[in-house]
Amino acid sequence: MHEETRLHFERLLLCDGWSSNVRVTIRNGLVAAIHSDAPREPGDEAHVIGLPGMPNLHSHAFQRALAGLTERRGEGEDSFWIWRAEMYRFVEVLDPDAMRAIAALAYMEMMEAGFTRVGEFHYLHNDPRGQAYADPAEMGAALAQAAEETGMAMTLLPVFYAQSGFGGQPPAPEQRRFVTGLDGYALLLDASRKCLEALPDARIGVAPHSLRAVTLQALAEVVHLADGPIHIHVAEQEREVSDCLASTGARPVEWLLANAKVDRNWCLVHATHVTDAELAGIAGSGAIVGLCPITEANLGDGLFPAVEAAEQGVRFGIGSDSNVRIDMTEELRLLEYGQRLVRRRRNCLGSGGSTGRFLFDGALGGGTRALGAPPPLAPGAPADLVSIAADHPAMTGRTGDAMLDSLVFAAGRDAVDCVWRRGRKWVEGGRHRERDAIAARYASTVKRLAR
Repeated sequence: MHEETRLHFERLLLCDGWSSNVRVTIRNGLVAAIHSDAPREPGDEAHVIGLPGMPNLHSHAFQRALAGLTERRGEGEDSFWIWRAEMYRFVEVLDPDAMRAIAALAYMEMMEAGFTRVGEFHYLHNDPRGQAYADPAEMGAALAQAAEETGMAMTLLPVFYAQSGFGGQPPAPEQRRFVTGLDGYALLLDASRKCLEALPDARIGVAPHSLRAVTLQALAEVVHLADGPIHIHVAEQEREVSDCLASTGARPVEWLLANAKVDRNWCLVHATHVTDAELAGIAGSGAIVGLCPITEANLGDGLFPAVEAAEQGVRFGIGSDSNVRIDMTEELRLLEYGQRLVRRRRNCLGSGGSTGRFLFDGALGGGTRALGAPPPLAPGAPADLVSIAADHPAMTGRTGDAMLDSLVFAAGRDAVDCVWRRGRKWVEGGRHRERDAIAARYASTVKRLAR
């Protein structure tokens, strides 16, 4: 039996640009056909503005429950490292049920913001004693269940984490829930593949956590296990750069490019503190840079040199990382606004054209490749689409790329109307169909954890 849906958009952004009067035929959740200059027919569901769903290439879903709880300054300078200590205390109480409830809220909010696939950089593997669960992917399975109930497509990135600092420093006690050996990691990957079997369009990758958390030998062995995306945190903080220099004589990205076969499968998450030479190396490798402007601002990490990166041809995607705020348009807006603040000029990105279009196209293409996802809105690919409310005041009278400029810089996530994932409408009127149940379970979970 074939399930068929037809959507009609007055204007839809396709891979080769805006197209008018577009009919999208969806069969069994996949794009069966796309016809432009096609009049609306009876049975078509009509919308005005349509976009491909956006990939969110970097998330730690459980951190959604920390949002707003670390905004009090203690003695001395606050920093990422102070925030990390708070996060370590929080993970002590998390169990699989809590992981599922928190992740479901995060994924629901992602979908309401226009994200349709998440790259889950998942490192909370062990039980509170630091022992592997009977099923090594117990916590990963909870994430997969959250993705299933929200409709979110997932690229699961199980993390390899073995040491606490450069030079093979042993892990700290508070890191015991993250740590695994190489044999255990291979078992974890196998179990993670199994927990994704029932999740449509799921992908799996590998994720050496960071250069401070793996040795060179372990990095090579983890990468050898990959048959898809490879993600790693790198050069996020200035202290990481100085520690890497002291230990290896090279900067983190410099060292990585010299010691690993970085290629198109890699995503270098953050890469905040990089030189022009490192940017040239990233561009030459074909790797994607995973940028998370909201989290990078929240943690005080610094600003990625996006203008210089664009000039070198570096490709990028966006992620919500700590999920302190989940907003696809704000990630794009902050990416541009950070450059404006540093350079004290406007429209820094976009090569003389539409800034909103440059940001959206870049994040869509980079995120798709980084997560090993099918090309957006291609025949045979999952039907992942977003409609934008044309009657939003900021969208009134807009045409062409001005629609993206107005969405990113004026309307924001309030203009996201409907979201389809694999042809099913999960969001309508900006509200996820399972919002009430997911929010209620999240609330009871957070209250339980606080006791």
